[in-house]
Amino acid sequence: MALMNLRRDTPPAPNALATFLDGVSIEVMPRTAAGIEDFRALLPAGTRVYIAHIDGTPIDDMVACAARLRREGFEPMPHFPARLIASKAVLLDWINRYKGEAGIEQALLLGGGVNTPAGDYTSALQMMESGAFDGFTRLHIAGHPEGNRDIDADGGDRIAMEALRLKQDWAARSDAKMAIVTQFCFEAEPVIAWVDKLARLGIQLPVHIGVAGPAKLQTLVKYAIACGVGPSLRVLQRRARDVTKLLMPFGPGDLLRALAAHKTANPSFGIESVHFFPLGGIKATATWVAEHNKGETA
Repeated sequence: MALMNLRRDTPPAPNALATFLDGVSIEVMPRTAAGIEDFRALLPAGTRVYIAHIDGTPIDDMVACAARLRREGFEPMPHFPARLIASKAVLLDWINRYKGEAGIEQALLLGGGVNTPAGDYTSALQMMESGAFDGFTRLHIAGHPEGNRDIDADGGDRIAMEALRLKQDWAARSDAKMAIVTQFCFEAEPVIAWVDKLARLGIQLPVHIGVAGPAKLQTLVKYAIACGVGPSLRVLQRRARDVTKLLMPFGPGDLLRALAAHKTANPSFGIESVHFFPLGGIKATATWVAEHNKGETA
């Protein structure tokens, strides 16, 4: 029997997940980026690529990575961890090098994960108020849907929320676009509750939700514990009870479908974009995104 040839006058509407994945960003380190022969084979042109600045990474490597990404047609967004920066002079030197060698106009500002600051800076807000980032077109700051005990030692979120409010006040006086990019998590409910709480508190900065790319379960558990992921770690723990699945890849599909459905039902919901942490490798994450971002009908 011959197949029917159905003519479509209009292309099919994208499904909720594909729409939600539009304009995703990804994070790399100079070391992991060096293993990619050409990012153009993996990512759409213009993709925002965050460059994580881990303690001990030379600034030369950071700037070289940013310049390479710029040459290949992407939008590099380097991290500026406040506690790793010895002085304003060092901060200005980093900025001037990034601008001069890689055309950087975007940055992620964060406190940094070390206990003893290298200099005067301990927070992203201090760097913002220094004036060093005047003229940047976009600045992102960190958010923690499941809390951060380095900020709120009691397990709450009072200090973290106040810090976000102060940064929003600063953003209102700046020409830079600002957004919150979050730590990764594995369950939709805590994310939805946190984004809704931001709205109730009058924090209207758009959220770029952090998501772990596909990886072995053991890898995800290791990173989740190291990064202080909260209650949503139970998603991995439940799966880990089945030892046959420990070495199998675990993807973000369930989490992202739930968030996409919520966004579709609530268009004003504060998540603007998705940011991927490629814990199972850059290629694996880029492939997953490409496969789920084709706009199929639901």
